[in-house]
Amino acid sequence: MATTGHHQNQTKKISLLPLLSLLIFASIFLALSLSSKASISSPSSSQSFNQILQLKNRSDPAESSRLGSCNFSDGKWIYDSNSRFKPRYDGSCKEIFKGWNCLLNYKSNAADIAKWRWKPNDCNLQPFDPVKFLQTYRDSNIGFVGDSLNRNMFVSLFCILKRVSSEVKKWRPAGADRGFTFLQYNLTIAYHRTNLLARYGRWSANANGGKLEALGYKEGYRVDVDVPEGTWAKAPSFHDILIFNTGHWWWAPSKFDPVKSPMLFFETDQPIIPPLPPDVGLDMVLKHMIQYVEKTARPGLIKLFRTQSPRHFEGGDWDQGGSCKRLQPLSSEQVEELFSLENNGTNIETRLVNQHLFEALKGSDFRILDITHMSEFRADAHPSMAGGKKHDDCMHWCLPGITDTWNDLFVTLLNDIEVKT
Repeated sequence: MATTGHHQNQTKKISLLPLLSLLIFASIFLALSLSSKASISSPSSSQSFNQILQLKNRSDPAESSRLGSCNFSDGKWIYDSNSRFKPRYDGSCKEIFKGWNCLLNYKSNAADIAKWRWKPNDCNLQPFDPVKFLQTYRDSNIGFVGDSLNRNMFVSLFCILKRVSSEVKKWRPAGADRGFTFLQYNLTIAYHRTNLLARYGRWSANANGGKLEALGYKEGYRVDVDVPEGTWAKAPSFHDILIFNTGHWWWAPSKFDPVKSPMLFFETDQPIIPPLPPDVGLDMVLKHMIQYVEKTARPGLIKLFRTQSPRHFEGGDWDQGGSCKRLQPLSSEQVEELFSLENNGTNIETRLVNQHLFEALKGSDFRILDITHMSEFRADAHPSMAGGKKHDDCMHWCLPGITDTWNDLFVTLLNDIEVKT
């Protein structure tokens, strides 16, 4: 019996050998795989922000809103009626522009605007942690470059951060319109106002004549497609992170009337002949400004371009009696009715501008912050007539409001880059 038992034990040992060999091989393979993966996702200190960005973000702009397996642009707004809901800030934040402070201006749905949560179909978009953000981006400079909609986003970020870190220094770094440093963390955020990105100003015909004068032009706006506006020209060499936008002013006939005050484009200090329509001028400006940023950027600069923020004028444009009276987000069908290019409606510039942005940014190392589609639903989140305005403001956003969600996506994007400070 002892001999039989000894033989059975030998048989068990022999049969276990292939299994043990397989387990050892699998362990080695797994260790090598994790090591390889870590070398991609955990940047070494010798890699710059920019090198990491190029590795991760050389993608088609059409996929810009997709992080990993999640498309953050594909989703819906869900009302959070939880009585324990606490806003991240309120109308007491002094940086909120008076016209955007819908709580203090007693807009009827102001308290509900921030209770709507954007839910992507394949994942979750969580409100970012302001304390963790301040800690992660300690000793950094973050700049918003663009029109008043980028200021809308800048103010949102400031108010969220100010709620958890009140010791701030107000100043205007690198030509900024306004800026703040959170002293405990040495984190600076700034807003650089620019409507077209390019330098522009009034132009009048020269009595001695010229190329434009010969074509009958008497006045307009000169736009230098290859010269950045001075308000942000130094921003790429100062900031660690930049968020750009442009768009609203390119389709603004009340400002750049095609007959009375047209855009007149110049390149290398000479008028472009024949004169260009605004959409072609936009393409040239984007090309030159992207090149300028890439040429003058400080090492490791993270560059993002925010897509167009939608307006929600119904019944006409802002100067034609248009309004935005809705108190709840739109349905998918209403969104398409309002923004479809085929309908050629009042707010058509939203998707038109994005077409130009996506094309211009192909092949660059800019990351696209795509907020357009999620924002198209939010006809309820504009100031409208609150605060005694002469006409409805259906372009800017109430604060607190949807630009808080833009910042959640912005921080998610930064985290995806996985830069360790």
